Amino acid sequence: MKVGIVGLPNVGKSTLFNALTKSYAAEAANFPFCTIEPNVGVVNVHDDRLEKLRVTVNGSKIVPANVEFVDIAGLVEWASKGEGLGNKFLSHIRQVDAILQVVRGFDDSNVHHVNGSVNAKRDIEVINAELIIADLDSLERRMGENDKKARSGDKDAKARAEIYVRLKPHLESGALAIDFERTPEETELLKDLFLLTNKPFIYAVNVDESGVLKSESELRAMTGITADAPVLPISAKLEMEMLEFSEADRKEYLESLGITFNPTDAVIKTCYDLLGLQYYFTAGEIEVRAWTIKKGWTAPEAAGVIHTDFQKKFIKADVVKWNDLVESGGWSAAREKGKVRMEGKEYVVLDGDVMLFKFGG
Repeated sequence: MKVGIVGLPNVGKSTLFNALTKSYAAEAANFPFCTIEPNVGVVNVHDDRLEKLRVTVNGSKIVPANVEFVDIAGLVEWASKGEGLGNKFLSHIRQVDAILQVVRGFDDSNVHHVNGSVNAKRDIEVINAELIIADLDSLERRMGENDKKARSGDKDAKARAEIYVRLKPHLESGALAIDFERTPEETELLKDLFLLTNKPFIYAVNVDESGVLKSESELRAMTGITADAPVLPISAKLEMEMLEFSEADRKEYLESLGITFNPTDAVIKTCYDLLGLQYYFTAGEIEVRAWTIKKGWTAPEAAGVIHTDFQKKFIKADVVKWNDLVESGGWSAAREKGKVRMEGKEYVVLDGDVMLFKFGG
C-alpha cells in the first residue's frame, strides 16, 4: 500500500514523514520548498498481536504489515500555473493508493506560513484546487487522444468518451473525482487516468501537543471537511521529540499528556481501513507474519498474496482466531480444544485469522 503526502510548504509534511518512518530522511526547515526530490519510506504497522503469537509458537522473528509513504514538495496556490515549484512533482504520487493531506493547525510566529496566517479550511481548498487542475490537464490530454480512437470505432474508446464528457464539468465545478457518480464498470475505465483526486483522502491536522486531544467534530469545524473523509489530529513536533523513545517510554510520555492512543498508529490504521484492507497471520517457528489483503477476500485469494501458485493449487486451510491460538498455547493444544477449523475455497478471511494452507500438486 502506497500513501502520498501532500500539503502547503511549512505545514509539517516532512516532519510527519520523518515521524512515521522513524528517521531523519526528509529535510524539514523553516522555509518553503526545502523538499525537492520525493522522500519514500516504508513504515511497519505496529500490532501487539504479532509478538503474542511469536511467543506462543516460539517463532524466530516477526514480519509485520507495512505502508509506503511518499512525501513530495509543498504545493502553493497557482502551482498549476508555475508558481512556487509548479505541480511537476505531482507525478510522483500519481500511482499511490491514497492521499494523506497535511494541514497546519498550530500557531507559531517562528514558522512562516506561505499564506500569511493559519487557516486550515482555506489551505485545504488551495491544495484540492491544485490537484483538481492537475487532473483536468490529464483529462483534457486524454480526451484528445481518446476521441481519435472513438472515431475509428473503438468500443472502449467510445465508452470512455461518454464518461470523460461527464467528468470534465464535475472537476471544473471544484469537486473531487472520487465524488463523481459512476458505475463499477465506469470506475474500471477511469483507472488508467491515474487521477490524483480519484483516490481516498485522509486529512491530518498538524497541531501542538494539546491539540492532539481535539475531537473529530472540532477538527471538522477547523477544516470544513464534512464528507466521509477521515480527519485526524497529529502533532508532528511531538512525534519527533519522541523519535528516539522506546515503545514503553513513548506510551508513558503520551499518557502523561492525557493521550491514551498512539497518533501515528492511528494514521496508519486509518489508511488501512480507508482502502478496505486488513491482514491475516501465518505463525510458525521460522516466522510470524502479517499478510495484507482486501476485506472480503476468500481463502484462495489470501493464499495468493504469499505466492500465486498457492491460489491456483489451494485445497483447504486450517484457520484459528489469533486469541484462541494464544490462549491455547499453540497449534496442537488449539486443535485438541476444537479451536482450529478446516475451511474451503468459499471461506471469507477475517482480520486476525491465523491460517495454515494446504495445496495440491
